[in-house]
Amino acid sequence: MSGAGGRDYLAIPGPSVMPDAVLRAMHRAAPNIYAGELPDMMPSLIEGLKKVARTDHFATIYIGNGHAAWEAALSNIVREGDTVLGVINGHFGRGWARVAEGLGVNVIPLDCGLKAPAQGEALEAALRADKEGKIKAVLCTHVDTSTSVKNDIATLRAAIDAAGHSALLAVDCIASLGCDRFEMDAWGVDVMVAASQKGLMVPPGLGFVFFSDKAAAVRNCMDRVSHYWDWGPRSAPEALWQYFAGTAPTHHLYGLQASLEMIHSEGMEAVWARHEKLAGAIWAACETWGQGGPLTLNVPEPAHRSTAVTSLHIGKTIGTRLRQWTEGEAGLTLGIGLGMGNEEDPMADGYFRIGHMGYVNPQMIMGALGSIEAGLAALQVPRGSGALDAAAQALA
Repeated sequence: MSGAGGRDYLAIPGPSVMPDAVLRAMHRAAPNIYAGELPDMMPSLIEGLKKVARTDHFATIYIGNGHAAWEAALSNIVREGDTVLGVINGHFGRGWARVAEGLGVNVIPLDCGLKAPAQGEALEAALRADKEGKIKAVLCTHVDTSTSVKNDIATLRAAIDAAGHSALLAVDCIASLGCDRFEMDAWGVDVMVAASQKGLMVPPGLGFVFFSDKAAAVRNCMDRVSHYWDWGPRSAPEALWQYFAGTAPTHHLYGLQASLEMIHSEGMEAVWARHEKLAGAIWAACETWGQGGPLTLNVPEPAHRSTAVTSLHIGKTIGTRLRQWTEGEAGLTLGIGLGMGNEEDPMADGYFRIGHMGYVNPQMIMGALGSIEAGLAALQVPRGSGALDAAAQALA
Protein backbone atom coordinates (compact mmCIF):
# COMPACT_ATOMS: atom_id res chain seq x y z
CA MET A 1 0.00 0.00 0.00
CA SER A 2 1.36 3.45 -0.84
CA GLY A 3 -0.34 6.38 0.83
CA ALA A 4 -2.95 7.65 -1.62
CA GLY A 5 -5.26 9.09 1.02
CA GLY A 6 -4.97 10.81 4.36
CA ARG A 7 -2.05 12.61 5.96
CA ASP A 8 1.27 11.04 6.80
CA TYR A 9 2.21 11.17 10.48
CA LEU A 10 5.72 12.32 11.36
CA ALA A 11 6.27 10.62 14.73
CA ILE A 12 9.97 11.40 15.01
CA PRO A 13 11.23 13.32 18.07
CA GLY A 14 11.40 16.62 16.21
CA PRO A 15 10.57 18.36 14.02
CA SER A 16 7.20 17.68 15.57
CA VAL A 17 3.71 17.93 14.11
CA MET A 18 2.84 21.57 13.41
CA PRO A 19 -0.67 22.75 14.31
CA ASP A 20 -2.83 24.25 11.58
CA ALA A 21 -2.98 27.46 13.64
CA VAL A 22 0.81 27.79 13.42
CA LEU A 23 0.80 27.10 9.69
CA ARG A 24 -1.95 29.66 9.12
CA ALA A 25 -0.12 32.27 11.17
CA MET A 26 3.01 31.83 9.06
CA HIS A 27 1.17 31.83 5.73
CA ARG A 28 1.16 35.59 5.18
CA ALA A 29 2.96 38.38 3.39
CA ALA A 30 6.22 39.69 4.85
CA PRO A 31 5.63 42.32 7.55
CA ASN A 32 7.30 45.66 8.19
CA ILE A 33 10.30 45.02 10.45
CA TYR A 34 10.67 48.65 11.57
CA ALA A 35 7.24 49.48 13.00
CA GLY A 36 3.84 47.99 13.58
CA GLU A 37 2.61 44.64 14.82
CA LEU A 38 5.89 42.71 14.63
CA PRO A 39 7.94 44.99 16.94
CA ASP A 40 4.87 45.54 19.10
CA MET A 41 4.36 41.84 19.80
CA MET A 42 7.93 41.07 20.89
CA PRO A 43 7.58 41.91 24.62
CA SER A 44 4.57 39.61 24.98
CA LEU A 45 6.37 36.91 22.97
CA ILE A 46 9.33 37.02 25.35
CA GLU A 47 7.01 36.89 28.35
CA GLY A 48 5.23 33.91 26.82
CA LEU A 49 8.51 32.06 26.44
CA LYS A 50 9.48 32.82 30.03
CA LYS A 51 6.16 31.38 31.25
CA VAL A 52 6.88 28.12 29.43
CA ALA A 53 10.38 28.02 30.96
CA ARG A 54 8.98 28.95 34.39
CA THR A 55 11.41 31.81 34.87
CA ASP A 56 11.27 35.46 35.83
CA HIS A 57 14.79 36.04 34.50
CA PHE A 58 16.02 36.58 30.94
CA ALA A 59 14.98 35.03 27.60
CA THR A 60 16.71 35.47 24.24
CA ILE A 61 16.02 34.24 20.72
CA TYR A 62 18.65 33.20 18.17
CA ILE A 63 18.13 32.43 14.51
CA GLY A 64 19.52 28.92 14.45
CA ASN A 65 18.95 25.35 15.59
CA GLY A 66 19.67 23.72 18.92
CA HIS A 67 23.38 23.51 18.16
CA ALA A 68 23.38 27.28 17.74
CA ALA A 69 21.72 27.65 21.14
CA TRP A 70 24.41 25.43 22.66
CA GLU A 71 27.15 27.66 21.26
CA ALA A 72 25.34 30.85 22.21
CA ALA A 73 25.02 29.75 25.83
CA LEU A 74 28.64 28.65 26.06
CA SER A 75 29.93 31.82 24.44
CA ASN A 76 28.46 33.91 27.25
CA ILE A 77 29.70 31.87 30.21
CA VAL A 78 33.09 30.29 29.35
CA ARG A 79 36.33 31.36 27.72
CA GLU A 80 38.86 29.37 25.74
CA GLY A 81 40.88 27.35 28.25
CA ASP A 82 38.07 27.17 30.83
CA THR A 83 36.74 23.85 32.10
CA VAL A 84 33.19 22.48 32.22
CA LEU A 85 31.74 19.20 33.41
CA GLY A 86 29.55 17.41 30.87
CA VAL A 87 26.83 15.07 32.15
CA ILE A 88 26.36 12.55 29.34
CA ASN A 89 23.33 10.28 28.89
CA GLY A 90 23.49 9.90 25.11
CA HIS A 91 24.19 11.45 21.73
CA PHE A 92 23.15 15.00 22.62
CA GLY A 93 25.03 15.16 25.89
CA ARG A 94 28.12 14.20 23.92
CA GLY A 95 27.16 16.73 21.25
CA TRP A 96 27.05 19.70 23.62
CA ALA A 97 30.41 18.62 25.04
CA ARG A 98 31.88 18.55 21.51
CA VAL A 99 30.62 22.07 20.84
CA ALA A 100 32.36 23.21 24.02
CA GLU A 101 35.58 21.51 22.94
CA GLY A 102 35.30 23.26 19.58
CA LEU A 103 35.38 26.56 21.46
CA GLY A 104 38.61 25.56 23.18
CA VAL A 105 36.91 24.61 26.44
CA ASN A 106 38.14 21.60 28.44
CA VAL A 107 35.39 19.08 29.13
CA ILE A 108 35.39 16.65 32.05
CA PRO A 109 32.87 13.95 31.09
CA LEU A 110 30.54 12.38 33.64
CA ASP A 111 29.34 9.41 31.58
CA CYS A 112 26.13 8.01 33.01
CA GLY A 113 25.48 5.38 30.34
CA LEU A 114 22.49 5.30 28.02
CA LYS A 115 19.72 3.98 30.27
CA ALA A 116 19.62 6.02 33.48
CA PRO A 117 19.90 9.59 34.74
CA ALA A 118 22.90 11.12 36.45
CA GLN A 119 23.21 10.41 40.15
CA GLY A 120 23.60 13.37 42.47
CA GLU A 121 26.29 11.59 44.47
CA ALA A 122 28.48 11.16 41.39
CA LEU A 123 28.16 14.83 40.43
CA GLU A 124 28.82 15.98 43.98
CA ALA A 125 31.96 13.81 44.16
CA ALA A 126 33.25 15.17 40.84
CA LEU A 127 32.76 18.74 42.02
CA ARG A 128 34.34 18.12 45.42
CA ALA A 129 37.38 16.75 43.59
CA ASP A 130 37.73 20.12 41.83
CA LYS A 131 39.71 21.67 44.67
CA GLU A 132 40.83 24.65 42.58
CA GLY A 133 37.34 25.51 41.32
CA LYS A 134 38.27 25.13 37.67
CA ILE A 135 34.86 23.85 36.61
CA LYS A 136 32.86 26.87 35.45
CA ALA A 137 29.64 25.10 34.49
CA VAL A 138 27.85 21.77 34.58
CA LEU A 139 26.27 20.96 31.20
CA CYS A 140 23.47 18.42 31.06
CA THR A 141 20.45 17.46 29.03
CA HIS A 142 17.10 17.50 30.78
CA VAL A 143 16.08 14.88 28.23
CA ASP A 144 18.57 13.29 25.85
CA THR A 145 16.52 12.88 22.68
CA SER A 146 18.55 9.85 21.57
CA THR A 147 18.06 7.68 24.65
CA SER A 148 14.91 9.29 26.14
CA VAL A 149 16.67 9.47 29.52
CA LYS A 150 15.33 12.28 31.72
CA ASN A 151 17.71 13.79 34.27
CA ASP A 152 16.46 14.99 37.64
CA ILE A 153 17.55 18.62 37.42
CA ALA A 154 16.60 19.52 41.00
CA THR A 155 18.80 16.66 42.24
CA LEU A 156 21.75 17.91 40.18
CA ARG A 157 21.26 21.43 41.56
CA ALA A 158 21.25 20.00 45.08
CA ALA A 159 24.49 18.13 44.34
CA ILE A 160 26.20 21.32 43.17
CA ASP A 161 25.04 23.10 46.32
CA ALA A 162 26.07 20.21 48.57
CA ALA A 163 29.56 20.35 47.09
CA GLY A 164 29.69 24.06 47.81
CA HIS A 165 30.72 24.65 44.21
CA SER A 166 30.21 27.87 42.24
CA ALA A 167 29.64 26.18 38.85
CA LEU A 168 26.68 27.33 36.80
CA LEU A 169 24.02 24.74 36.04
CA ALA A 170 23.32 24.78 32.29
CA VAL A 171 20.51 22.58 30.98
CA ASP A 172 19.54 21.52 27.46
CA CYS A 173 15.72 21.45 27.27
CA ILE A 174 15.54 21.17 23.49
CA ALA A 175 13.55 17.92 23.63
CA SER A 176 11.64 18.58 26.83
CA LEU A 177 10.46 22.20 26.91
CA GLY A 178 6.68 22.26 26.63
CA CYS A 179 6.47 18.48 27.17
CA ASP A 180 8.16 17.33 30.39
CA ARG A 181 7.75 19.36 33.55
CA PHE A 182 10.56 21.89 33.83
CA GLU A 183 10.90 24.60 36.49
CA MET A 184 13.88 26.82 35.70
CA ASP A 185 13.75 29.11 38.72
CA ALA A 186 12.40 26.63 41.27
CA TRP A 187 15.08 24.09 40.32
CA GLY A 188 17.92 26.61 40.40
CA VAL A 189 18.92 26.46 36.75
CA ASP A 190 21.31 29.21 35.64
CA VAL A 191 21.22 28.71 31.85
CA MET A 192 18.69 26.82 29.75
CA VAL A 193 18.67 26.24 26.00
CA ALA A 194 15.74 25.18 23.82
CA ALA A 195 14.63 25.21 20.19
CA SER A 196 11.45 25.81 18.24
CA GLN A 197 10.83 22.50 16.51
CA LYS A 198 9.73 20.17 19.30
CA GLY A 199 7.38 21.02 22.17
CA LEU A 200 6.98 24.58 20.86
CA MET A 201 5.54 23.20 17.57
CA VAL A 202 7.24 25.69 15.22
CA PRO A 203 9.52 24.83 12.26
CA PRO A 204 13.24 24.44 12.98
CA GLY A 205 15.10 27.74 12.89
CA LEU A 206 14.81 29.36 16.32
CA GLY A 207 17.08 28.67 19.29
CA PHE A 208 16.36 30.02 22.77
CA VAL A 209 18.69 30.80 25.65
CA PHE A 210 17.29 31.62 29.08
CA PHE A 211 19.63 32.81 31.85
CA SER A 212 19.62 33.89 35.47
CA ASP A 213 21.10 36.91 37.22
CA LYS A 214 24.05 34.73 38.29
CA ALA A 215 24.76 33.78 34.67
CA ALA A 216 24.36 37.43 33.61
CA ALA A 217 27.02 38.40 36.17
CA VAL A 218 29.39 35.79 34.70
CA ARG A 219 28.78 37.23 31.23
CA ASN A 220 29.58 40.73 32.50
CA CYS A 221 33.00 39.52 33.66
CA MET A 222 33.89 38.00 30.27
CA ASP A 223 36.74 39.66 28.37
CA ARG A 224 34.65 39.63 25.20
CA VAL A 225 31.72 37.87 23.56
CA SER A 226 31.22 37.88 19.82
CA HIS A 227 28.67 40.42 18.63
CA TYR A 228 26.28 37.78 17.31
CA TRP A 229 26.30 35.44 20.31
CA ASP A 230 26.26 38.15 22.99
CA TRP A 231 23.04 37.78 24.93
CA GLY A 232 23.32 41.26 26.50
CA PRO A 233 21.77 43.39 23.72
CA ARG A 234 19.27 40.61 22.92
CA SER A 235 17.94 40.58 26.48
CA ALA A 236 17.57 44.38 26.75
CA PRO A 237 16.88 45.56 23.18
CA GLU A 238 16.10 49.12 22.19
CA ALA A 239 14.89 48.15 18.70
CA LEU A 240 13.56 45.00 17.02
CA TRP A 241 16.83 44.16 15.26
CA GLN A 242 18.68 43.91 18.59
CA TYR A 243 16.59 40.90 19.61
CA PHE A 244 18.26 39.06 16.71
CA ALA A 245 21.51 40.97 15.96
CA GLY A 246 19.96 41.75 12.58
CA THR A 247 16.82 41.04 10.58
CA ALA A 248 14.06 39.28 12.52
CA PRO A 249 12.94 35.73 11.60
CA THR A 250 9.59 37.22 10.71
CA HIS A 251 7.38 34.25 9.87
CA HIS A 252 8.83 32.03 12.59
CA LEU A 253 7.78 34.71 15.08
CA TYR A 254 4.18 34.64 13.89
CA GLY A 255 4.21 30.85 14.21
CA LEU A 256 5.71 31.11 17.68
CA GLN A 257 3.07 33.61 18.73
CA ALA A 258 0.35 31.18 17.66
CA SER A 259 1.98 28.20 19.39
CA LEU A 260 2.45 30.10 22.66
CA GLU A 261 -1.19 31.16 22.59
CA MET A 262 -2.16 27.49 22.25
CA ILE A 263 0.15 26.39 25.07
CA HIS A 264 -1.01 29.05 27.51
CA SER A 265 -4.65 28.55 26.59
CA GLU A 266 -4.30 24.87 27.52
CA GLY A 267 -2.17 25.70 30.58
CA MET A 268 1.28 24.35 31.44
CA GLU A 269 -0.01 21.88 34.03
CA ALA A 270 -2.49 20.51 31.49
CA VAL A 271 0.21 20.31 28.79
CA TRP A 272 2.46 18.29 31.09
CA ALA A 273 -0.43 16.03 32.16
CA ARG A 274 -1.40 15.37 28.52
CA HIS A 275 2.15 14.36 27.62
CA GLU A 276 2.34 12.12 30.68
CA LYS A 277 -0.87 10.30 29.80
CA LEU A 278 0.06 9.81 26.15
CA ALA A 279 3.51 8.55 27.10
CA GLY A 280 1.90 6.12 29.54
CA ALA A 281 -0.18 4.65 26.72
CA ILE A 282 2.91 4.12 24.57
CA TRP A 283 4.81 2.52 27.42
CA ALA A 284 1.90 0.22 28.23
CA ALA A 285 1.75 -1.00 24.62
CA CYS A 286 5.52 -1.46 24.38
CA GLU A 287 5.73 -3.33 27.68
CA THR A 288 2.95 -5.65 26.50
CA TRP A 289 4.62 -6.32 23.15
CA GLY A 290 7.86 -7.01 25.00
CA GLN A 291 6.30 -9.76 27.14
CA GLY A 292 6.29 -12.09 24.14
CA GLY A 293 9.09 -10.79 21.95
CA PRO A 294 12.34 -8.85 21.62
CA LEU A 295 11.02 -5.30 22.09
CA THR A 296 12.39 -3.44 25.13
CA LEU A 297 12.16 0.14 26.33
CA ASN A 298 15.62 1.65 26.46
CA VAL A 299 14.98 3.21 29.89
CA PRO A 300 13.78 0.50 32.30
CA GLU A 301 12.50 2.78 35.07
CA PRO A 302 9.37 4.81 34.14
CA ALA A 303 10.35 7.72 36.39
CA HIS A 304 13.56 8.11 34.39
CA ARG A 305 11.79 8.32 31.00
CA SER A 306 10.85 11.43 29.08
CA THR A 307 7.20 11.97 28.25
CA ALA A 308 8.25 13.52 24.90
CA VAL A 309 10.16 10.66 23.26
CA THR A 310 10.53 6.92 23.76
CA SER A 311 13.65 5.05 22.64
CA LEU A 312 13.26 1.33 21.95
CA HIS A 313 15.39 -1.71 21.10
CA ILE A 314 13.95 -4.58 19.08
CA GLY A 315 16.93 -6.51 17.76
CA LYS A 316 19.43 -6.06 14.96
CA THR A 317 17.86 -5.08 11.59
CA ILE A 318 14.30 -5.26 12.92
CA GLY A 319 14.21 -1.61 13.98
CA THR A 320 15.13 -0.36 10.51
CA ARG A 321 12.81 -2.85 8.79
CA LEU A 322 9.93 -1.81 11.03
CA ARG A 323 10.52 1.88 10.32
CA GLN A 324 10.61 1.19 6.60
CA TRP A 325 7.36 -0.79 6.79
CA THR A 326 5.41 1.78 8.83
CA GLU A 327 6.55 4.64 6.61
CA GLY A 328 5.97 2.88 3.31
CA GLU A 329 2.80 1.00 4.16
CA ALA A 330 1.10 3.07 6.85
CA GLY A 331 2.34 6.63 6.39
CA LEU A 332 3.92 6.63 9.87
CA THR A 333 7.51 7.87 10.14
CA LEU A 334 9.35 6.69 13.26
CA GLY A 335 12.69 8.00 14.51
CA ILE A 336 16.03 6.35 13.88
CA GLY A 337 18.18 4.86 16.65
CA LEU A 338 20.37 7.94 16.88
CA GLY A 339 23.71 7.43 18.62
CA MET A 340 22.83 3.91 19.78
CA GLY A 341 25.23 1.98 17.56
CA ASN A 342 27.65 -0.53 19.10
CA GLU A 343 30.06 -3.25 17.97
CA GLU A 344 27.27 -5.73 17.37
CA ASP A 345 24.98 -3.21 15.69
CA PRO A 346 27.13 -0.35 14.37
CA MET A 347 24.30 1.30 12.40
CA ALA A 348 21.81 0.98 15.28
CA ASP A 349 19.43 -0.98 13.05
CA GLY A 350 17.95 -2.62 16.12
CA TYR A 351 16.69 0.67 17.57
CA PHE A 352 13.90 3.11 16.81
CA ARG A 353 12.21 6.02 18.57
CA ILE A 354 8.67 7.30 18.89
CA GLY A 355 8.23 11.04 19.18
CA HIS A 356 5.13 12.09 21.16
CA MET A 357 5.77 15.79 21.70
CA GLY A 358 3.77 18.92 21.13
CA TYR A 359 0.60 18.80 19.04
CA VAL A 360 -0.39 15.19 19.79
CA ASN A 361 -3.61 13.65 21.06
CA PRO A 362 -4.91 10.15 21.93
CA GLN A 363 -6.22 9.25 18.48
CA MET A 364 -2.84 10.06 16.95
CA ILE A 365 -1.08 7.89 19.52
CA MET A 366 -3.50 4.99 19.06
CA GLY A 367 -3.14 5.27 15.29
CA ALA A 368 0.64 5.16 15.58
CA LEU A 369 0.52 2.16 17.91
CA GLY A 370 -1.91 0.39 15.58
CA SER A 371 0.46 0.97 12.67
CA ILE A 372 3.37 -0.42 14.68
CA GLU A 373 1.25 -3.46 15.60
CA ALA A 374 0.52 -4.00 11.89
CA GLY A 375 4.21 -3.66 11.07
CA LEU A 376 5.19 -6.19 13.70
CA ALA A 377 2.61 -8.58 12.31
CA ALA A 378 3.73 -8.06 8.71
CA LEU A 379 7.36 -8.69 9.66
CA GLN A 380 6.37 -11.68 11.81
CA VAL A 381 8.08 -10.25 14.88
CA PRO A 382 7.18 -12.16 18.06
CA ARG A 383 5.27 -10.04 20.56
CA GLY A 384 2.88 -10.16 23.44
CA SER A 385 -0.84 -9.80 22.72
CA GLY A 386 -3.16 -7.08 23.96
CA ALA A 387 -0.85 -4.09 23.46
CA LEU A 388 -3.54 -1.84 22.02
CA ASP A 389 -5.94 -2.78 24.80
CA ALA A 390 -3.24 -1.87 27.32
CA ALA A 391 -2.70 1.48 25.65
CA ALA A 392 -6.42 2.20 25.57
CA GLN A 393 -6.69 1.36 29.26
CA ALA A 394 -3.84 3.77 30.04
CA LEU A 395 -5.76 6.51 28.25
CA ALA A 396 -9.09 5.75 29.92
